[in-house]
This record gives sequence, structure tokens and C-alpha cells, in this order.
Amino acid sequence: MAALQPDVLYLRGKASKRRDPARPEASLCRDCLLHILVNEIATHEGKVVAFEPDPVSFSQYFYVGAEDNDAAGVTPELAAVIEQRLKKLPARCARCTASAAWLWFTRDEIVSLEETEKIQAAVGEALCPNHAAQQMRAMFERIAEANIFYINLPYGDAGAFLWF
Repeated sequence: MAALQPDVLYLRGKASKRRDPARPEASLCRDCLLHILVNEIATHEGKVVAFEPDPVSFSQYFYVGAEDNDAAGVTPELAAVIEQRLKKLPARCARCTASAAWLWFTRDEIVSLEETEKIQAAVGEALCPNHAAQQMRAMFERIAEANIFYINLPYGDAGAFLWF
């Protein structure tokens, strides 16, 4: 199960709408969550750095726009390395000839979001929005069981999918 709050980001513990009017919160099964998530990712026009969560311990998987890093509690070190990676995003998707808009990091590459030196040095996989949506779907399908208390959808020009 997942609690999807599509247009909400928590800033200093308080819900902040990223879209007005905000779409309603919903508790969803994996299939319904993936249907919504895949469609949103495939049509999102911004640049994204995404970190695959720890399938055993994560309870939140959320998108933070670059402009909200500080207020959302992203450490200055992590925010700086994400910003740098967004600026140096490869031009083409690793799986097709479309323009890359996502940089995906697997758990094999990045185990902890505190590993900023590894994030800076890791290759990651450059993906177009369609392949990013497929990657996100595959990642969630590999997780046998999870209760996600909070997940939102990407917004704005640039940001990152993080987990706790």
C-alpha cells in the first residue's frame, strides 16, 4: 500500500501544496500507484535525479524540487551534489535516442543519501522520461512488500526523488 499525496511536499513538517488546486490524497495498491506514477513521470518535463530506495526500510519516497531543498530538510551537501548532477545530465537516454531528463542511481551505486562523494562520482543511468517511468515501475515491482506512508509526484523544472 502507498499513501499518494500527489501535490504535497512537507516543508519543516508542514504540508505545502505544489499545485493549486491540489489533487486529493489516496491510499493505493501497487498497481494503481504505478499506473498514476508512470503516467506522471512519462509526461514530466523537468530534470530529475532519482535514488532507488532501500526496499527493506523505506517508508517515504518523495520528490523535492531544487527550490525546496532547504525547507524540506535536504542537507546542503546533498543539495549541492544533486544540483551539480542536474547541470551535467547527459544529453541522450542510455536506452534510446531521446533526450535524457533523468539520472537514475541504483542501490548498487548509492546505498545512502549521505554518500555525497559517491553520488558525485557515480555514473548513474541517463534516461528519457519514458524510460524513467519504466525504471520506476520495474523498481517498485521488484519490492515484494512495502507500506509507503508518503509519496508525491514530480513538479517544477528540476529536483530529486529521495527516500527515508
